[in-house]
Amino acid sequence: MLYTYSLNPWLIAVGLNTVLLAIAWIVPKKLLTPAGFFHAWGLGILIWGTLGWQGYLVVMFYFLVGSAVTRIKLKEKETEGIAEKRSGARGPENVWGSALTGALCALGTLLVSEWGGNRLIASLLLLGYVASFSTKLSDTCASEVGKAYGKRTFLITNFQPVPRGTEGAVSLEGTLAGIVASSAIAFVGWGVGLIDLLGVVFCIIAAFIATNLESVIGATLQTKFDWLTNELVNVLNTLIGAIAAILLALLWYQV
Repeated sequence: MLYTYSLNPWLIAVGLNTVLLAIAWIVPKKLLTPAGFFHAWGLGILIWGTLGWQGYLVVMFYFLVGSAVTRIKLKEKETEGIAEKRSGARGPENVWGSALTGALCALGTLLVSEWGGNRLIASLLLLGYVASFSTKLSDTCASEVGKAYGKRTFLITNFQPVPRGTEGAVSLEGTLAGIVASSAIAFVGWGVGLIDLLGVVFCIIAAFIATNLESVIGATLQTKFDWLTNELVNVLNTLIGAIAAILLALLWYQV
């Protein structure tokens, strides 16, 4: 009798992320704080355990590209006082500010599977997952490229010129970078089979909507309320992106 064995995806997730944690811990240039490493480790286990290597590749693409973009003209941005704190090293608040919506979508697919596997709901949650990271990468690239290369920046609420790095500021360079970034990660999601080509379109549109709404929140509410931190705004941003993509899909399928 021939037996076949398959490793539990959660065991693979723990092993893989532990190895990556050990490697990242000894690398001289740190992309995460010590606490950030362990929270990213937990996030990685959750994503691999629920969505496998396909979902893991999407979040890794976001993390690596987002971290690289944050370091563009870092010294110059630090001199101007508009750089990310800790030279771009992510802490737990950054990990979950960026990934909470995606993590909830991933957990949702697990619950759907346990409850009988409704394919429509599962596909919408996968779309929300990809859209959340598409939105966050769009926001990160738009902000960092705008601060580094934006020749003219405007406040999104009234289009009056403002200094680079102002909350709610937008630039042509940053906006284009955000669209390219959201497209890139959406195509990664398509390439690994999480979404279809129409889903790519939904992700790009949703990311554009959410990124601009995030700028509106930054220009209006964030300057008035101390509790409305960048991390909380990031959660709202990704949530808006995921919901927008899902609503676009539902509207399309009803037409």
